[in-house]
Amino acid sequence: MKTLHVVGYKNSGKTTLLSRWVRLLKERGFTVAVLKHHGHGGKPVMSEEGTDTGTFLANGADATLVAGGGSVQFIWNEEPDFRQLKTFVSLGQPDVLLIEGYKGEQGEKVLLLRNEEDWDSLRDIEGKQLVIGCSEIEPECLHINSRENEREIDEWFAKWIAGGRADETV
Repeated sequence: MKTLHVVGYKNSGKTTLLSRWVRLLKERGFTVAVLKHHGHGGKPVMSEEGTDTGTFLANGADATLVAGGGSVQFIWNEEPDFRQLKTFVSLGQPDVLLIEGYKGEQGEKVLLLRNEEDWDSLRDIEGKQLVIGCSEIEPECLHINSRENEREIDEWFAKWIAGGRADETV
């Protein structure tokens, strides 16, 4: 399973980039899982009130799982560690695991920068493969100056998926 983190601060384009890469991979027949760190403070929205799942959680359930229609939704009112989360999201044995955030965890990473201040606080992250944004910097890895250069970014991703060989594409 190929695994890649996309890290950056709020509104740096992480979800937009990952969504595009998921579409590209699916178009090419890959199975894809995504693990996202909810970095906005508080709990993410889990289930609507009035649903059975919402009722179970409101009455104190520690975990609930609902299955049907070819999908499963699992909610656990405890935050597992990163290793456990990777195990959960990888149960279906995807070809590719894309991770939004978790910059402090080990793994290959793409950094999305909005400005030089972002670079100042993210420059020491380990596992950098690509830095996107902020033309004023000179990182020690490949650097694409703008998020708008989607073709160049997607070409890099295709090479990464293929194992980094320039002669292979997704």
